[in-house]
Amino acid sequence: MPAELGRLDCRKNFPYGKEWNGKVYATKQVRPIFVEEAGEIVVITVYTYYFDQP
Repeated sequence: MPAELGRLDCRKNFPYGKEWNGKVYATKQVRPIFVEEAGEIVVITVYTYYFDQP
C-alpha cells in the first residue's frame, strides 16, 4: 500500500501466543515501511503490534 513521502507499507499477521511486556498476545503484526529502488528494497522502519484476537 502507498504510505507517506512516496514510501510503501505492508502488513503481515503471525500467530504469537507468547508474553510481551507482561501480557500474553495471540497475534503479532509486523508492518515494514520501505522504498523500492533500482535492484533493491530499502527498509526505512518496522512497526510491530500485538493483539489479543487471532
